[in-house]
Amino acid sequence: MLEKINEIAQLFTNDIGNARGMQTLEEIRVKYLGRKGLVAELMSKLPSLEKEKKPAAGRELNTLKARIQKELEARQRTLLSGASLTREEIDVTMPGIKPPEGRLHPITQTLNEINGIFVSLGFKIAEGPEIEKEFYNFEALNIPLEHPSRDAFDTFYIKKDTLLRSHTSTVQVRIMEKTKPPIQAIMPGRVYRPDAVDATHSFMFHQVEGLMVDRDIKFSDLKGILNIFTKQMFGEKTEARFRPSFFPFTEPSAEVDISCIMCRGKGCRVCSHTGWLEILGAGTVNPRVFEAVGYSPRKYKGLAFGMGVERIAMLKYGIDDIRLFFENDIRFLKQF
Repeated sequence: MLEKINEIAQLFTNDIGNARGMQTLEEIRVKYLGRKGLVAELMSKLPSLEKEKKPAAGRELNTLKARIQKELEARQRTLLSGASLTREEIDVTMPGIKPPEGRLHPITQTLNEINGIFVSLGFKIAEGPEIEKEFYNFEALNIPLEHPSRDAFDTFYIKKDTLLRSHTSTVQVRIMEKTKPPIQAIMPGRVYRPDAVDATHSFMFHQVEGLMVDRDIKFSDLKGILNIFTKQMFGEKTEARFRPSFFPFTEPSAEVDISCIMCRGKGCRVCSHTGWLEILGAGTVNPRVFEAVGYSPRKYKGLAFGMGVERIAMLKYGIDDIRLFFENDIRFLKQF
């Protein structure tokens, strides 16, 4: 019996050493530990042994069975970890799995395009804090205390004199405080207003504002710059018009419209059959703004303009609901 046990042990050592796959390993397990395996066969012969030989034979059989189970489990772990795979078993010519491609958000794409146009015209990019003081958001921009935009229902106040900026005009003030003319800069960034969210309004959106200050600047310079911008942004056939308007920080002020990019000025549902679409506000810097930052209105003249990035993106891509930009629906975003 003991000789038979040693023979099976040696046979198992050879078999387990040649195992190269899970299927082969399972065949070895059945061969030795199965119901009709070699170990079970020897176990069935124990009762026929002489009484004094049974204990030693039983111990050796149990030791062999435990050894076989342990080595089978170790070999299985090795195979599952891939440590035993040879180079020939890995097909390096098979195509890999291509990860999904990322892309810029449509607002970021539009913002980059706007910035690129104005940078090509000599403007520098300036940024400022989104949490502001009343002075920069209102007082320095000729917005008095009684103005409705300073009401708590129209502005996100953090505390009495601190708020989330409602426009990037605050950066214009900060630049003029620290810089002597000439100035030619744009101010992109997020702004906040407690508007009810609907297809055309959001409590957070993006703006790009521009400022030019020098000794000899005319309103005609503003028209020329914005004409170049509209044509580069919406196409060479796009026309622009200026309508009189009012903003506290510019005087005179104007609303700038472009010929409808859908109907080319003929009139359609998008432009309410007027042939024109409003895109931004602009004007000559109000002398009171210069006084607030220590500039002499007699010495310097300034031009300012501002636009909503979401508005530009909606017109450029034919989007009719601003909420689509912020819902993170990949089906929408991957179109851009």
